Amino acid sequence: MSKRSVLVPLLVLGMAAAVFFGIRSYWMTEHAETGDQHTDDAYIRAYQTPLSTRISGTVKHVDIRDYETVTKGQPLLELEDADYQAVLKEAEAALEAANAEYAANQDAKKAADASIDGAQAGVEQAQAASIAARSGIDSTQASLIQAQSEFERQTGLLESKATTKQQFEQAQASKLELAAGVASRKADLTRAEAGIAAAQAALVSAKRQRAALNANDQGLLANIDAKKSAIVVDRVNLGYTRISSPADGSLGEFQVHPGQLVGAGQQIVDLVQSGVWVQANFRETQLGHAKVGDLADIKVDAFPSKTFHGHILEIAPASGSQFALLPPDNATGNYTKVVQRIPVKIAFDGNESITALRPGFSVEVVIHPSDKAVR
Repeated sequence: MSKRSVLVPLLVLGMAAAVFFGIRSYWMTEHAETGDQHTDDAYIRAYQTPLSTRISGTVKHVDIRDYETVTKGQPLLELEDADYQAVLKEAEAALEAANAEYAANQDAKKAADASIDGAQAGVEQAQAASIAARSGIDSTQASLIQAQSEFERQTGLLESKATTKQQFEQAQASKLELAAGVASRKADLTRAEAGIAAAQAALVSAKRQRAALNANDQGLLANIDAKKSAIVVDRVNLGYTRISSPADGSLGEFQVHPGQLVGAGQQIVDLVQSGVWVQANFRETQLGHAKVGDLADIKVDAFPSKTFHGHILEIAPASGSQFALLPPDNATGNYTKVVQRIPVKIAFDGNESITALRPGFSVEVVIHPSDKAVR
């Protein structure tokens, strides 16, 4: 057997072994979840906010051009606001009227309080008059009893000629005078009691009026609150006539123009907010050792000569297919196993210059799992 006939098979066997171990190494590296992991299923992303109108109106003017960079709070568009100004003024006038009505009710309450005080004083005055009349009756009645006794005594004496007619007539006059006094005091008492009833009725009426005014306060205050709420709504609507940028970023193309009538909820322009990141979709077999914070290298197709650096910010809680409009149902029909893709959010490191990056750029990403991190 020649030496060559032995070397050739050994050489072929060695090459086969090298290929086998190379494939095995690649498989173990790529599919056994170890080593650096690569994907070209990745894109630059950013928050994209569609800006819309909150009210209807006519576009007065657009303050900025398409695709320009804007800052937070910068005016973008203004609608005609004359109608909303008029509605606001009307609401403010209605509030002033409601406040005036409430103030008038307070004045009426003060007048009612004065009426209550006057009625209370009238009751007290009538009660004092009643007490005085009763005292007068009691004192006059006692004097009348004495005069009656004296009259009867003089009558007896006159019959026995033991007194003069003049003394008899004086006793008689005194009795009649005191009797008239008692009658007068009783009349005073009747008038005083009538005065008490009238004063008490006036007091009850004044208190009822005061209670009604108090109850009216609640309705008037509720009306004022309603008018204030209407003013708040009208001011908010007036503010909606001016649309400003909610964040720093860049604009898309305006979909409305001056003079155009727009309705509530109509989209006017898209805002791409500042601050981009990478969404890389890795196979499920690549993420066994990857975790938040692992380093990543990023190659952007638009800048092939530059390598950006970043780190894993988030790993999606489910595969991309689970977020699809119609998630697959493997329990129906024939089943074919398909390796799933997991979205991974990668943030650029803080010292990277990313102002030239645009959402939608295609990129290639290599992540370095923490147990294999190399930079």
